[in-house]
Amino acid sequence: MERLKRRQDFVAAARAQYAATPGMVVQMRDRHDEAPPRVGFTATRKIGNAVVRNRIKRRLRELARLSLAKAARPGHDYVLIGRAATAGRPFSDLEKDLTSALKRLHRTAHLAADKGTS
Repeated sequence: MERLKRRQDFVAAARAQYAATPGMVVQMRDRHDEAPPRVGFTATRKIGNAVVRNRIKRRLRELARLSLAKAARPGHDYVLIGRAATAGRPFSDLEKDLTSALKRLHRTAHLAADKGTS
């Protein structure tokens, strides 16, 4: 799965749909093309120092490798945002969080994608 690296891709995903779970926030943006799905990872400085943030992002990358690759739809961007609970949450619970978030996002994908639009 291709990685998101440019800031503008992360900003575009932030304006799209999202689902919050206890372990993470998942943002999903439909690019309206048939290219392979892309994924990005982030963790804010509020949740800890660099060691903690990198540990959280490593867990999210492994989660995406195992679970997101099967469930991701072509033409979509996904951003996994770590929370403070991500570091200590059991991995099986993180998998359930991701599955739940993706079900909600894919179920509401036909609605307006941008926040504030009708």
